[in-house]
Amino acid sequence: MTEDSVASKVLEIIDKQKRIPADQVTIDSTFQELGLDSLDAVNILFELEGEFNISISDDQARQIKNVRQMVDGVTSLVTEKKTA
Repeated sequence: MTEDSVASKVLEIIDKQKRIPADQVTIDSTFQELGLDSLDAVNILFELEGEFNISISDDQARQIKNVRQMVDGVTSLVTEKKTA
């Protein structure tokens, strides 16, 4: 799974959860810019966990403040899972 495919899926899930048009969400968007609160972020992370069959720790989740961090974190966990 490439970082681009993870990014596409993250953007798709954000669009689905918050009904934000995809053209308004970029890899560099912050959660604040997108109007995402902590509950929105948790819901998105839960959906990503199910989509990629990964587990995101509470510590990791608290550190995620933008789309790029989310993509990087998910990509890292998917890679770790494949090599485990």
